[in-house]
Amino acid sequence: MELLLNSSRLSIRKLEIADAMGLFEMDSDPDVHRYLGTQPLTQLSEAEDVIRLIQQQYQDYSIGRWAVVDRISDEFLGWTGFKWITGPVNNHTNFYDFGYRFKRNQWGKGYAFEAGKLALEYGTKQLGLQPVFGMTHVDNHASRKILEKLGFTFVELFQDEYTQKLPVPVPDVTWYRL
Repeated sequence: MELLLNSSRLSIRKLEIADAMGLFEMDSDPDVHRYLGTQPLTQLSEAEDVIRLIQQQYQDYSIGRWAVVDRISDEFLGWTGFKWITGPVNNHTNFYDFGYRFKRNQWGKGYAFEAGKLALEYGTKQLGLQPVFGMTHVDNHASRKILEKLGFTFVELFQDEYTQKLPVPVPDVTWYRL
């Protein structure tokens, strides 16, 4: 396991196939998908496929979403990190999308902010990633609050072909810039 970052409670590292059960537990939960415009996973093999796609991003772009695990138990809690978007999304191409997702039983513990802060500092200061944007459903107030606390600035609401072609079209998406 390649370890990237640590806080007192969390470790952040590249996703591995061994994380599939934790990712499946998270992404099979309809509440986790409430604002995503995607359907929950129904099979463990889908989680393995997601991890393989992210691992391909590591190879293609040297970046991707990273596993967030409990530093003591190594339990998979969720993910944070960057995704290279070639676009177009909201009339933008070739940018880094910053995001995070956690198991529902981990919500409200400050992990999204804690892991997000570590990942953003590493990505922007050590790797020099830019431009960095964040998106979330307009009604996902908790996620919007985290983006703002991490230093993102709200730019606008948008709808575009990307958001309308999702399995569950998202009517209004917030667009933030770091």
